[in-house]
Amino acid sequence: MTVAGVLACTALTGCGGGGSAPGALAPPPKASAPPASSAPPSAPASDSASAPATAPASDSASASPKKPPTMAPGPAGRTPVFERRATGGGAAGRSAEKVVALTFDADMTADQGPRAASGERFDNPDLIALLRRSKVPATVFMTGRWAEEYPAQAKAIGADPLFEVANHSYSHHAFSSPCYGLPVVEKAAMTADVRRAFTAFRKAGVRNVVPYFRFPGGCYDDAALRALAPANVTAVQWDVVSGDAFATDADAVARQVLDGVRPGSLVVMHCTRSAAPATEAAVRRIVPELRARGYRFVKVSELMGNGGGR
Repeated sequence: MTVAGVLACTALTGCGGGGSAPGALAPPPKASAPPASSAPPSAPASDSASAPATAPASDSASASPKKPPTMAPGPAGRTPVFERRATGGGAAGRSAEKVVALTFDADMTADQGPRAASGERFDNPDLIALLRRSKVPATVFMTGRWAEEYPAQAKAIGADPLFEVANHSYSHHAFSSPCYGLPVVEKAAMTADVRRAFTAFRKAGVRNVVPYFRFPGGCYDDAALRALAPANVTAVQWDVVSGDAFATDADAVARQVLDGVRPGSLVVMHCTRSAAPATEAAVRRIVPELRARGYRFVKVSELMGNGGGR
């Protein structure tokens, strides 16, 4: 869930989410980041999971590595922040590899069980099916509460080597304030919230879990980077905002992505039905157009591992 996806006192939720009004999306907070580490910590492992189904050939054909790349801690052990692959080829970046990572936030806050029980959909299986048919690798940033609500879908996403699952917190509460009306996690509880999400993934049998974390709302500060250090995760932001939160014009979402992508870009989108209804249609346009421009789709782990980042 991005900063832009949270309105005043209203937060976007779900791989399917709720909200009553659209709002303008803002760029993510910036943070400098150290180079990628060649000896990263291992991602949390699943206790129980069925064997993944055979995936079709894709832009990034291999499954997530057993030890996904991470970034070295920042000054004084702060949690490192990855935003996009560093551009090569000089200032113009002419020789930079044309790769792009599509990421999808599967949001659900801790108190939204009754809304799901009443029929609100916080998932978007049609979007996941489209990515599979189109053979597009992707990273899904999932909340622990979402994995609890949709354990079969969470397990299926994690069992497919086309995808990798990253942490979007358990509660989808903010890690800094103000953050557009989201409830705030106390600094002392931040690491526990992240670990609780990993535990939810294990209980759902999710595989291909990577040690990456996206701040709810995209909101963080120096205190949050310090407090989250014991979780041993790399925070992942983005450089391209899709504008899909609450959007109903799929062409506008597609144009915003297509206008923003550069070699090494990382795009933030949402895997939702009720709060991002135009995303699937936008992806139908984005994927063939970027491929026509010579781009290859990769997961965040490949984007981070092969070119460093910033």
